[in-house]
Amino acid sequence: MDAEKLMKKFLGGSSGFGKGAATGGILGAVLGSKKGRKMAGSGIKYAGLAAAGVMAWKAYQSWQQGKQPEQAAPVQREDFQRVDPRFSPTAPAAGGEPFQLSLMRAMIGAAKADGHVDATEQQRIFEQVEQLGLAADEKALVFDMLSAEISINDIVASAKGPEQAAELYLASRLVMDPDEASERVWLEALAHRLQLPGDLVAHLEQQAKQELG
Repeated sequence: MDAEKLMKKFLGGSSGFGKGAATGGILGAVLGSKKGRKMAGSGIKYAGLAAAGVMAWKAYQSWQQGKQPEQAAPVQREDFQRVDPRFSPTAPAAGGEPFQLSLMRAMIGAAKADGHVDATEQQRIFEQVEQLGLAADEKALVFDMLSAEISINDIVASAKGPEQAAELYLASRLVMDPDEASERVWLEALAHRLQLPGDLVAHLEQQAKQELG
């Protein structure tokens, strides 16, 4: 099975991954502790990779309309039916790969950014992924992403236009704790490298805060 077909099956099918079940499980394994449980549980109201696109779209709209971040409307279920196609996770990324893969890589890279994942933790993550009920090719894809060194450069290189840049930032923000200095520095570096205006970042931050509660 080629990479694009695998990603459609893995991230966009009815098995639950695209709706956030496996996304939350994998990221929960990576993050561990309270933050991981929040990702894997009910902390995110509209879990899944599509949610990052809808949230980024709403933030982008508010920014373009000159609204204040505090005026941002939260995501509603109907927003998933009318989102701008430029924010769709099924669109191609800059390098031609499915943007879904770019988003998943960004979220895993952000989750590992604090450097706490050592060999023992990595093994624990792999064991938890084994329990997610994924097919063999799906597990292999996840293991590849979990094992890889993911840099900010890798994340930035996948952005095709400012819409995908905003979406990559928001996806990364959802798995990070900006109250921790190291993670705030990482997010600021990501925003700078993605060339996101500061006021747009403020709108993206507001959407993330509304989603995480």
